[in-house]
Amino acid sequence: MYLNLGITAKALYLNYLARPFQLRRWVIVTFFLFLLCCFWVVVFIGRSLDHILYPGFRSQKIHKPVFIIAPPRSGTTFLQKLLAKNRGTFAPVLMYQTIFPSITIQKFIHSVAAASRQKGGLLFDISSWIERHCFGGWDGMHKMRFAEPEEDDGFFVYTFVTEAIYLLFPYVRSLWGAGFADDLPPRQRRRLMRYYRSCLQRHLYLNGPDKILLSKATQLSGSIESIRAEFPDARIINILRNPVESIPSHISVFYTVWNWVDPKIQKDGPESREYAELAAAWFLHLEKYDITSKSESYIRIFYTDLVRNPDSVIRSIYHHFGISLTPRATRQIQTETKRALEYKSSHRYTLMEYGLNQDWIRREVGGLMKRYRFPFPRETAPRGSNR
Repeated sequence: MYLNLGITAKALYLNYLARPFQLRRWVIVTFFLFLLCCFWVVVFIGRSLDHILYPGFRSQKIHKPVFIIAPPRSGTTFLQKLLAKNRGTFAPVLMYQTIFPSITIQKFIHSVAAASRQKGGLLFDISSWIERHCFGGWDGMHKMRFAEPEEDDGFFVYTFVTEAIYLLFPYVRSLWGAGFADDLPPRQRRRLMRYYRSCLQRHLYLNGPDKILLSKATQLSGSIESIRAEFPDARIINILRNPVESIPSHISVFYTVWNWVDPKIQKDGPESREYAELAAAWFLHLEKYDITSKSESYIRIFYTDLVRNPDSVIRSIYHHFGISLTPRATRQIQTETKRALEYKSSHRYTLMEYGLNQDWIRREVGGLMKRYRFPFPRETAPRGSNR
């Protein structure tokens, strides 16, 4: 296990000592930290047992893994689920597997699930209840289920090097390395990636030693150099969406939690602006990588192409990387794409809501916007305070 003590200590200091006391924030943050500590201990024990019970995982090879990397709200979940339909080729990471990155614990879960099915599916009923009550409110933005492909962020939560900590600790500038690991000192980057490799080795060892690892994590937008250093033969798929659409959409996800933890946090407050700065830095970081990447191990697709013609985009990815596409997987993908084309999101977000205007977007990512002819927002000044 790896825990970045520097980021963890700073996050605790900022929450408990650097800001005025607020009972609601203290209670909520303390409660979730307690849960995280409990999970950390359980996972640590499970991973330790892995070395005794399943030592073979250490020699598990990760050959030409596929990483989907893009800033949040860029269609990464949609693309991952389409590719994951080909289970004969890919080994996608499921949500419960990111929560419990241990062979021992996952085998225990499988045993309990098998016994539960013989007794009326009690475990399924419990997990379904948790999904409805804990994740149901997010279905319109990002549907999460324990047995569905999910972000790799769950692995990184235990390290505190993840954008997920900003949900409880919205101090992005002060905790910049949590969301932008490529800016961490080399030693910390190497330890983080070694831990990540050990999670992926366990995953393949248990769920498909000869399959292609399929992973996606939006936070890897700030870790793409570290990923390439740790997995030199990795194949990377980048999705490019207009930052004007992507950035406010994801701030909306975080603001929902911020406002629940601390109702005094405003939409157009510093928390939103700092997170927007991180998202803009991700765009620029990925653009730099796009310019210097090797075409045989990298492909960039555009969000508009993905949502308008997903079947064609999927085929282009398979062709680009020389991966075979079976007839059965083709039919499953076509069925899924038809459903996706029928779905229309009712959510609309603008930079203006979060205190950001056209001048800000020009200053942060204006060059990228012009290069790809993305339309700029029409607004030129904030509509007014949300205070």
